[in-house]
Amino acid sequence: MALTDTLLPPELVAAATRVIEANRAAGRTIAVAESCTGGLVSAALTEVPGCSDVFEAGFVTYSNEAKIAQLGISLDVIETFGAVSIAVAWAMARGALAKSKADVAVAITGIAGPGGGSDRKPVGTVVFGRARRDGNPDEVAADRREFGDLGRGGIRLQAALCALDWLMPDDTTP
Repeated sequence: MALTDTLLPPELVAAATRVIEANRAAGRTIAVAESCTGGLVSAALTEVPGCSDVFEAGFVTYSNEAKIAQLGISLDVIETFGAVSIAVAWAMARGALAKSKADVAVAITGIAGPGGGSDRKPVGTVVFGRARRDGNPDEVAADRREFGDLGRGGIRLQAALCALDWLMPDDTTP
């Protein structure tokens, strides 16, 4: 299905369409917790007609305070590991799952730039986490990616595309 009435990049809408269709076929619902993408993944998912039977919830938790208030993340975790970390991405995904009825949740947190980077976490660093309602709560599914300094829009687009890959029902995806 080609959508022509969209403000979003065609590759993003195509990826979101694949996610909605695959999860619909698998009979599962999804949620997203976004930081650096600022709702871009949720926007892409909602571009797909009929997405409401698959897309349960989207949380945009840009600030640390929002991560704590909306997703129930511990301040200690944020202060110990930093907002852009495996621990926080994993906690965001688990929080989105806990605050929704979704079967799976994916979280995105990163440094889109142009500032905010460091030697240890340069601009373009993005961390993803995924939690499944039927999964082992002790098994962490998270990954850190270095997209490089593609510019703010480029980093956010690559992060959104990667997050959509993480929402595919294939158990071998990332």
